[in-house]
Amino acid sequence: MEIIGGAIGLLFVLMIFGFVVAVNVFWIWMLVLAIQNKALSDGEKVGWVLAIVFFHIIGSILYLCIGHPKRNMPLLGVRTI
Repeated sequence: MEIIGGAIGLLFVLMIFGFVVAVNVFWIWMLVLAIQNKALSDGEKVGWVLAIVFFHIIGSILYLCIGHPKRNMPLLGVRTI
């Protein structure tokens, strides 16, 4: 019985570790995108970088939803005339 409890504990720790790694990768990805975004002025870029750095995941999600430019690509399967 102790082996099963230990295995479940180990699985839980590995899941938490994977989640932490994924959040940090997402944070770095949004930080790099904010720095490289040519559509933003220098002041906006500094503001987004500071928001991402100081608010970590919240700032990253806000940048993804608000600050990241949307692509002007047509939907797949939609034909333009």
